[in-house]
Amino acid sequence: MKALVALILLVQLPIHKAVPAVPPAPLGCDDPESEAAAEVAVNYINGHSHHGYKFALNRIEDIRVVPQGPNNDIIFLELDLLETKCPILSPTPLANCTVRSFEEHAVEGDCDVKLQKVDGTLSVVASKCHSHADSSEDIHKVCPDCPLLARLNDTDVLETVSAALNAYNSKTTGPYLRLLEIGRAKIQYHPGHIVVTEFAVGATNCSAEEAKANVGACQLLPEDQSNFGFCTAALVKQPSQDLQVDCQLYGHQVPAPDIPSLSRPGVTYVHPGLDTSAGLVPSAVGVINHNLGLFHNNPVASESSSSEILRSKLSAKSVTKRAVAEAAQHDKVPRPVGFVPPPPPCPGKIRHFDI
Repeated sequence: MKALVALILLVQLPIHKAVPAVPPAPLGCDDPESEAAAEVAVNYINGHSHHGYKFALNRIEDIRVVPQGPNNDIIFLELDLLETKCPILSPTPLANCTVRSFEEHAVEGDCDVKLQKVDGTLSVVASKCHSHADSSEDIHKVCPDCPLLARLNDTDVLETVSAALNAYNSKTTGPYLRLLEIGRAKIQYHPGHIVVTEFAVGATNCSAEEAKANVGACQLLPEDQSNFGFCTAALVKQPSQDLQVDCQLYGHQVPAPDIPSLSRPGVTYVHPGLDTSAGLVPSAVGVINHNLGLFHNNPVASESSSSEILRSKLSAKSVTKRAVAEAAQHDKVPRPVGFVPPPPPCPGKIRHFDI
């Protein structure tokens, strides 16, 4: 009888089923983990860019995390960047670089980046970027009289750069400088005709005095001695002629060991047989800004094709739309007075301004 009672009691006990583990909440674009991944991505992009200027993070548009196993995640990021005033050759840390204002004719970069996080360590697997200057219409709505970016091969621009570099070399007691590339230029026509340019330079193996005898013999210093710099110049053409130029050499910079020599900024845009006297590479002719145009793909990664980045982007957009629809449905539920709904996880905050 006791055994029968015990059996009946045992049958009546609640059966506890194993509860599946709750998956972690998706990362928001402004979460610390997202910002850490974006920092790694932006540093990588600037470290592998060859032309123009450094870019700073403006907004994390989207993030998606795909678990691969224990302590192993693939992270897809969609980033909005803004051009800074620091040339890509400048040793100035990105944190100390000023983002160009909207009125200065800002340049925006759009990047899709794939990273891998293994045991807490982030590394970039693939990336795809492009950049574009804001429209002239948008600039003139805010600042009707602000000069716009000019074509890098505009006749006035080339004339100003040539005159400025000649003027600097004729007065300096340091090394003779050669033009590497023109970074930006703007032309103002009213009330005066003024051309403002920015351009990268490299020190040669000649002094400015030696160059007067045989400038053709003056070559850029070899890689282990390279000394790059940057110049700004303004040429007033009307109502009176005036030229101002200022150049700064950065000194020899030891490149990061993880960047191959052929990918280091300041090296790849001098090609054998290419006339660089105008400071222009073929991709820069007729444009107003250097396209960030970065594409990197790690062939040894398990999922490293650019199509995967695109698929992630499309998937992320569908997830975002679904989240917006769910949020709209939740908004129909009565809320207590003073209730403030939480912000959507993405896109993140704008750090500077929207273009």
